[in-house]
Amino acid sequence: DKHTGIFSRSNTLVILLLSNAGLFLVDHIHFQYNGFLSGILLLSIGSLAQGNFMLASVWFSVLLNLKHIYLYIAPAYGIYMLRSYCFQSSKDGSILWKSFSLTRLVSLGIAVLANVAIAFGPFIHSGQLSQVISRLFPFKRGLCHAYWAPNSWAVYNMADKLLVVAGKQLGLLDSSSAVASMTGGLVQDITHTVLPNISPLATAVITLISMVPALVKLWLSPHSVTMFLRCLVLCAWSSYLFGWHVHEKAVLLIILPMAILAVVSKQEAKYYIITSITGHFSLFPLLFGAVELPSKLFLHLSHSLLATQTLTTTSFCKLEKLYLFLSIPVFLWCEVLHSSTGLDTRLPFLPLLLYSLYAAVGIISTYLRVYRDFLLT
Repeated sequence: DKHTGIFSRSNTLVILLLSNAGLFLVDHIHFQYNGFLSGILLLSIGSLAQGNFMLASVWFSVLLNLKHIYLYIAPAYGIYMLRSYCFQSSKDGSILWKSFSLTRLVSLGIAVLANVAIAFGPFIHSGQLSQVISRLFPFKRGLCHAYWAPNSWAVYNMADKLLVVAGKQLGLLDSSSAVASMTGGLVQDITHTVLPNISPLATAVITLISMVPALVKLWLSPHSVTMFLRCLVLCAWSSYLFGWHVHEKAVLLIILPMAILAVVSKQEAKYYIITSITGHFSLFPLLFGAVELPSKLFLHLSHSLLATQTLTTTSFCKLEKLYLFLSIPVFLWCEVLHSSTGLDTRLPFLPLLLYSLYAAVGIISTYLRVYRDFLLT
């Protein structure tokens, strides 16, 4: 079921990466620098593909020190390098426990710690490490980012809102008990009215638990860069769906590695198209000015068209086609009709809510399907 598109796999991958709408929207119109970070990630993955584990560890530790969001995928790196570099396997693929190499493990550790020492040494010397840590992990910013990344907590927040409305209608809640603290569009800690409040520790535990099956599968599938990439994507995806204060831009950590898998098999090509279209669409609220509307629409449609034309996929079912088609009315309402009807003054958060919930359906459902296929591989 290999890729059989009009271009070679390498050329197709280049097209997908260079035309990525998310990188254009976030880096060149917003204010981020994900492009060169993604390049370092690709260098690390490429080093692993060539069997150069030391160089891969150096590149990844550099990447981690440049932006700590790549902690999302660190478990996949840790498991793959430990299993495939520090242990050997028998002919049937089972692990040879006695083959464990402490030297290799220490060499990986030195490569990583050397980068960490260079990055954090000056702050430790000046006694400012605690200030750095507090900014790297701002737990007081709240469960969700101001724009509600389309993850499980967006659905959780909406469920709480619906329960509040139902409780008021049924007389179970006092009308003054519900405070709209999560739809103000502000970066702040939020509280739920009906459902339990979620702590940073809870999100960390849920995220790690969601990664465990993928990491176990990776442990049982050594020396396969393809399996490593699949696990890496799932680790990024789990962190995106269940992490604390996830930025909507973090969807790029899922989409960009998926582009490599999209040229591996037709099924993964279909998953890539659904995820990239949905993920890039979820970034639209970042560019809220009317002058930016043509640019973001052109970039989004261009990449979607290039992906569908260069990739060979399995067929899309009617439900998948319907879901992708529904992005059109969501777009029209959020970008045109919401303000023209005057609701932008009474319900300013509604477009963000619609974007988030629409995208959450596609991202969560595709995550479950990708995870299922990975475990059954």
